Parts: sequence; structure tokens; C-alpha cells
Amino acid sequence: MSERNLDVIALGRSCVDLYGEQVGGTLEAMQSFAKYVGGTPTNIAVGTARLGLKSALITRVGNEPMGRFIHQTLADEGVDVSHVTTDPERLTALVILGIRDRQTFPHIFYRENCADMGLTEEHIDAAFIAAARALVITGTHLSRPGVEAASRAAIRHARAAGTSVVLDIDYRPTLWGLTDHQAGEQRFVANSGVSKLLQSVVADCDLVVGTEEEVHIAGGDTDTRQALLNIRAATGAVIVLKLGPQGCIVYTGKIPVDLEQGIKGPGFEIEVFNTLGAGDAFMSGLLRGWLGGESWEKCCELANASGAIVVSRHGCAPATPTWTELIRFIEQGSKTWPLRQDAELNHLHHATTRARQWPQLCALAFDHRPQFEEIAAGSGVNRQHIPYFKSLIARALMNMSGEVPALGAIVDGHYGAESLALLGGSGIWLARPVELPGSRPLQFEDGDNVGLALREWPREQVVKCLAFYHPDDEPGLRQLQEDRLKSLYDACLATSHELLVEVIPPLDSKIDDDTLARALDNLYRRGIMPDWWILPGQKTATAWGQIAGVIQQHDSSCRGVVIVGLGASEAELQRDFALAGEHDLCRGFAVGQNIFQDAAQQWFAGSLDDAAVIEQISARYTRLLNCWMARRE
Repeated sequence: MSERNLDVIALGRSCVDLYGEQVGGTLEAMQSFAKYVGGTPTNIAVGTARLGLKSALITRVGNEPMGRFIHQTLADEGVDVSHVTTDPERLTALVILGIRDRQTFPHIFYRENCADMGLTEEHIDAAFIAAARALVITGTHLSRPGVEAASRAAIRHARAAGTSVVLDIDYRPTLWGLTDHQAGEQRFVANSGVSKLLQSVVADCDLVVGTEEEVHIAGGDTDTRQALLNIRAATGAVIVLKLGPQGCIVYTGKIPVDLEQGIKGPGFEIEVFNTLGAGDAFMSGLLRGWLGGESWEKCCELANASGAIVVSRHGCAPATPTWTELIRFIEQGSKTWPLRQDAELNHLHHATTRARQWPQLCALAFDHRPQFEEIAAGSGVNRQHIPYFKSLIARALMNMSGEVPALGAIVDGHYGAESLALLGGSGIWLARPVELPGSRPLQFEDGDNVGLALREWPREQVVKCLAFYHPDDEPGLRQLQEDRLKSLYDACLATSHELLVEVIPPLDSKIDDDTLARALDNLYRRGIMPDWWILPGQKTATAWGQIAGVIQQHDSSCRGVVIVGLGASEAELQRDFALAGEHDLCRGFAVGQNIFQDAAQQWFAGSLDDAAVIEQISARYTRLLNCWMARRE
């Protein structure tokens, strides 16, 4: 089994969770919602992938934006989506949910004739099941004849291929038609028919996992020990009883008289903020240990720690920890009772869940605002033409997007809104400035409440901020700049945006080999840990070495440094590239004016047409790109 291509396949429910962002209120009072992927099997597929297992999902989604969102999110997480199929007739399921208090989590399931319930036996591929070490079946996809048939077919193929079968009881009475729609959060309604069906399924399982309420429904009795005895009579599977904050107990054989005599896995003491999704994270950690051949004690530790992290956060799948994060929590714990306020753990979560890697990044920066205003004024042209010219630059990039995997753009929302819309979703790395041009001390273009402004930005837009900052600035100025950068960093974490910080010492200041290294060290010590840095090209290997040392010391997960052009000539940039190319931390460049300046002046003067602008910008960018690639090689 160790030679199989997949570790785990999850089968069943897949939806979009619309999570209320106002905590402590009713769904009626919610004003905004965060959008996440959801559904127990989907969450398990994401959770196990984050913990280093090779996972896959069998489900169906609608042929619409919500379905494509699920498909793309799963692919970004590293989940095998080859059997996530599109249903042309049905819509993707939705769940609207919120956090009222520590015990109340209102749900509304929008699952009427939804896509994942269109899964049938014909969608189950025996060879695909045989390629996995384990198959996870969940309760929802036993609740209707069609999906029950699909689940049972998958179980048959698994048994024939020697693939282990895992049942997450995942009991939601409303999804079995046992409650009305407004009782979505209700977890238990006794029903002999459901109990009989579940007992027929556990007979073919190797591992059965559930809460006390779920064990009650599977065992057909509200006495926990009797329910466990009934399950044991139907199966020899290992049974894992989840006990929330108290941890879990594993029963590998006979059910003891004293249920505490099973293999106990203590819980972790943290603030319970949101129990939704904790069980899916628990299962992910359990599978990571079980499939890794760990002892049951270790499996329980991984499961309980994973569940504890998620129970402290907003959301289900996006809150699930990565392996690096999970081990850090197990080994070091947290000094912060509300775990979601642990800055170190939050940064580690953010840094290890980035969707796409960028080993190199060569960005065309045309976020300039005053510079374009000067060009337009010099040609006697109205500023209203600036957005159109910027769209020509964007089109030049789009024409090259299939050829250059490292392609990026930095464009503003003031004159570049059309360009941002054009480049969005293209696969091109995209950053947008947040600062007021030329401000020192730093000011934000949309005012001091930067977190509110970022709520309107698509997540794919990296937040770029230029700070004219020197480590020897007057203390009051330095602290003000750092305070504003820290507020921006915190806002980016809260809105799940990546952050790129550009640090340029004022031109009239003294700059030595250690100036930028000391500047970065100051910012790191204030708790500012951007995903990217943009820095001016350095003139000595010593300067680059000190910069690399500071970044490695404070944040080994930093994506890297890109060199800003600052109007340098191509010859000057080539010298900068040659020196930066010696350091793996230097990932590319962000250059603008020497690529678009001439074309802009000619176009605004009326001596260059649109096609010629696109051609000239493409040629200059390509020349610089080739220079960088040659230096890197």
C-alpha cells in the first residue's frame, strides 16, 4: 500500500460556506460574510493535504462561479481534483452560518437538488479508489438513495482493493430530512432508520469516528456505552469517540465497562471560539498519524491539536493548520489564551498556506501617479487619458502572460482600476499600492482605516506599501512610520492579503552597507513580517549579505526580495542584477519608468499609436527579463 499514488480519498459533501463576520449576533443581524470552501469531506481533503498527505476528493460542483471557486481552491491546496466533476444541471451547495456564542452556531443549508447530491455510482472509478491507502465516507452521502449507492460502491471497490475504509459519522439531522431548515445546527435526533443504515455501513469499515451524539445515532442508543457496544457488535473497526475539549478515546477491541479505560488522548487548553470545522481538522490530524504508522496516543495528539487550532479561529478549511504549524503548536504551545491572537502562530499559518510559489518574480511597475500626471501635463493632455494608457501596458503584459511564468504587475487603483480588472484572474502576480504617493511620514491613500479599505480589495491583489524610511530617522518619525506599517501588516493578516513592503531611505540621507539591513531589522522587531520586500539595488556583496542575514534570522518563510528600478538605466540595472543574482533571496525586479517612459511621452504627444506602445513596452520588458534570467543562471 505504501506504493499507492494517494494517501486518502474523501467522498461526499462540497459546498461554499458563507461565514458571518459579525461575531455574537444572529444570522438576521449579519452584515457581511466571508467565503470559504466547506463540507466535511472537502475540509478533510484540504486538511490532510496541508498536513502532508496526498489527498483527493470525489464530489460534484455546479457549472458556475461557486463551483469553479471550490475547484480552484482545492487545486491550490494541492488536492487531487481529477474526480471533482461538474454537474451541468445543479448548482453548488451553499451554507450560511455564523457564530452566536460558544455554544450557538446557526446554520442554513442551501442544498435543494445541489450538485454534490448528484453523485451516483457511475461517478465512482474502481481504479481510482484502488490508488489510495484510505477512503473516507461521510454521513451526509448516505442520506439519499443516489449518494448512498455511490458511497457503497466506493466501499466495495475499497474492500476489493485493500484500501482502508474510514467512516466520519458526520450526523446532521436536517440533511436527513429530520428537522426543518432553521434547525441546521441541531446535532441529534434519534431515528431507528438512520441507525440501522449506519450499522450496515460500519460493518465494512476499518475506522469509525464520531462525537457522542454521532455515536448515539450510529449505535441506536442514547447511552454512550450501549451505543458503542452496538457498533462493536456490527464491526471490528477501531472506534474513536470525540469528546470536544476533553480530547478523545480510542477503542481498538472490546468496549470496557469504564469507558475511560480506552486509549485516551487529552485535549488542549485553549479558548473555544468556534467549534465549526474542528471535527474535520481532528479527522485530518488523526489520518496523518494513522496512515503514518504512529501509535494511537500520537494519532490522538495530532488530531486533538489540529482540532484545537481550528476551534480557536474563524472558518473551517482555511483555519486548518499545516504540518509545520501543527508541530510548532504541539512542541511549544501558545502563551496566548485566545489562540487566534498568537502573532507567531498566525504568521506561520499565513506563510505556510500561500497558494502559489514564485521562485522568480519580474514585475512591471506602473503604479506611478504624479509621474503620469506630469507627462500628461507636459503634453497638454487631460489626466483622464492616463487610465487608458495604463490599460495599454496591461495589455502588453497580457500578451506575454503565457510565455513568462514569473510575470508580475504593480498598478494603482487610482488611475489603474481598469488595468487591475483586466489583469485580475489572469495568473499574473498582481500588486497594488496603498500609500499616498511621496508621503513621509507614511500615509495611506484611503485614510487611516486601512483595514476597512482592504476589505474591498480582491484577495489576489498583493498590498504594496512604499515607506521612505531610514533606521537613523528622528525617533518620533521612526516610531510613527513603524506604527503605520504595523497597522497595515495586521490589516493584511485580517483580510488574508499578502504584503509587499518597499523600503527606500531618503535620498538626502547617509546610506552605508548596513543601512537597509538595520532598517529591516527594526521593522521585524516591531512585528512587521511582510511576504515580500522591494529594495533598491545594492552596490556591494556585503550589503546584500547583511540584508539576507537579517531576513533569514527573523523570517525564513519570507518569499524574497525584488529590486526596484528607481529610474535606473538598463546598464545600471544589469550591474544590480549581477550582484543580486548571487543571492537566492533576490527573486527578481520591479521596474517601470525606463520601460514605459518613452512610450508614454510619445503616446501623450500623439506620435505613437496604441499598437506601437504595446510593442515597445513588450520589447523593453523582454530585454530586461532576459538580462535577469541570464544573470540568475
